[in-house]
Amino acid sequence: MNELVFFINNVVIAGSVTGSIYAIGAVGVTLIFSIMRFAHFAHGDMMTFGAFMVLLLASAFPGAGAAFGVPAALVLLPVAMALTALLAVGIDRAFYKPLRAHGVKPIVLVIGSLGVTLMLQGLIRLFSGTGGSSLYVDDRKEIFRLALPFEGVRAPVVITEPQLWLFVITLAAVVGLHFFLTRSRLGKAMRAMSDNPDLAQASGINTNTIVAVTWVIAGGLAAIAGTLLSLDVTFKPDLSFFLLLPIFAAAIVGGVGHPFGAVAGGFVVGFAETLAVFNWSVLLRPFRDSLPEWLTQAGNLAFVGTEYKIVVPFFILVVILVWRPTGIFKGKVI
Repeated sequence: MNELVFFINNVVIAGSVTGSIYAIGAVGVTLIFSIMRFAHFAHGDMMTFGAFMVLLLASAFPGAGAAFGVPAALVLLPVAMALTALLAVGIDRAFYKPLRAHGVKPIVLVIGSLGVTLMLQGLIRLFSGTGGSSLYVDDRKEIFRLALPFEGVRAPVVITEPQLWLFVITLAAVVGLHFFLTRSRLGKAMRAMSDNPDLAQASGINTNTIVAVTWVIAGGLAAIAGTLLSLDVTFKPDLSFFLLLPIFAAAIVGGVGHPFGAVAGGFVVGFAETLAVFNWSVLLRPFRDSLPEWLTQAGNLAFVGTEYKIVVPFFILVVILVWRPTGIFKGKVI
């Protein structure tokens, strides 16, 4: 049972946390692709920007969460979401809209997004520095240790306060997005434009409004993902470096252009990463008497070392592109 608790802490909980972050990030990427038909490589930096805005706001108003009994970062998150959404719309108006007006090919927009990436990275590093910072400016994060009611179980199941908030907010974001896309007028217009932009425009849908709404949603989700990740670990100005490949892998695994596929892809990539670096020799301890000596003496039976974890999304990406290029949901549009 102690080995099972170890598995729950290091795979089930850790994989769920990683998968939730990737899922929220991948939804933003796939929404932008489904509406504007290009891969937005600056999305990871928008996530970093959102977390940085929360850090600045929480540092300026450290007592904002005291009245609600939650971290100040969570109370100020809606403000950071609005600022990140404003940034996303501003980037589109300043960089991408002129390119679309000239009828450039999608690859030009992709290259332009790389330039936006470098610009955002430079600005964030200029104002935040190069070191890490904690978003818990008002209090320490709570750690909950849940003891299982089984004899001989010494290790508790450990989960932190930001992880609980992450699960709740991820669920709320996915459910809210589902109802928005399927029930609201704007959501249905987004689905129509995703399916056929020319027909949507001919039907009287204001495509400029749809594009702006898409950027607002993508920016808000980016701020949520970046903030919740920084709450769980720490804020770093190079956060996007570790997020960009996994969220794109999640979007492709789920099916590019399918937001709910991106959620599934996020959890697939998150659990694949976690399972790849997990030390499987721990689970073999109860059976060491019946296993070969070379297997019982192995200190680490992880598929890859922790320092090579970033390779896992790349491997999944290559396999999916070769085996099933359309992804789990066959690349359906929203």
